[in-house]
Amino acid sequence: MRTMPATSGQRDGPGAATLKHVAARAGVSPITVSRALNKPAMVSADLRDRVRRAVDELGYVQNRVAGALASAESRVIPVVVPSLSNAVFVETIQGIQEVVQRAGFQLLLGNTEYDLDREHGWIATFLGWSPPGLIVAGTRHQPRTRALLERWGRPVVEIMEVGSRSIDMNVGLSHAAAGAAMARHLLARGHADILFAGCRLDQDYRAGQRFRGFDRALAECGAARRRPLTRDVPSSPALGGDMLVAALRLDPPPRAIFYANDDLAVGAILRAQRDGIAVPDRVAIAGFNGLDISGLVTPGLTTIASPRLAIGRIGAEKLLGAIARDTPGPRRVDVGFELVVRGST
Repeated sequence: MRTMPATSGQRDGPGAATLKHVAARAGVSPITVSRALNKPAMVSADLRDRVRRAVDELGYVQNRVAGALASAESRVIPVVVPSLSNAVFVETIQGIQEVVQRAGFQLLLGNTEYDLDREHGWIATFLGWSPPGLIVAGTRHQPRTRALLERWGRPVVEIMEVGSRSIDMNVGLSHAAAGAAMARHLLARGHADILFAGCRLDQDYRAGQRFRGFDRALAECGAARRRPLTRDVPSSPALGGDMLVAALRLDPPPRAIFYANDDLAVGAILRAQRDGIAVPDRVAIAGFNGLDISGLVTPGLTTIASPRLAIGRIGAEKLLGAIARDTPGPRRVDVGFELVVRGST
């Protein structure tokens, strides 16, 4: 069971590990631990590894709030997301900022670039500034990150997706359900051979969830199934166009392509226009996210719109409510999604 948030004025949650605990676990003195963490060049690699293992095992968080502020919570809310160049996360951050600034808080932003090691580093650093709560994108974390947040004992909101094993509070949508909805839509339009196309599906696991939901729906409907077309590079409109060309060279070529995001899908439509590929007569194209540009291309892009601003606002409201110890309401909020049908399918 999750511990209750620490009361205002405490630096750490109940039972939080101290420098002495880390020293005892590593079998060294507290001053050695301090050197290993703050001046690692002063100790051997073996000592650094022993200290780091002890830190991870105990969930120790360095206090970075100096002097008289060390006993108080800061007025910052850390937000950890996988990208600051993706409009999806920028809009979600905007929703968070609108809410927390009205309550007198400021944001600290961490960009993981879909790297779970980097996520752990950001979270460990941010907790050292003694924030009253934290917002993080996604529900998949390294075990040591999950353990760190659970031991921390203050409010945590995981956003962008809904999951069955959240750390504390959870606001988002079912990406598997979204993928299934698009598969059923394309089948209903008569497109019997559909390809999923995306990037870094092992790292962008929410896109992977969309593919799995899409693939299950095809199987349930008795439709043809294909391996996804993937690229191990960041998504971009230009890449979406290149993937369209690659898809149409397959034998047989697909009748429809469901892209993992609108960046790729919009790029595919623009490439189709340039190359004289009829959409949707030769190949139907669909995306995910509901970006504004999806309605500006010709033909308009069929997509699944995610309520990004709402996710940010609701997540921030739930976090502030828990910080204030108000009745939090449901700890898990599924905001749903909207299938937006346009001319590309």
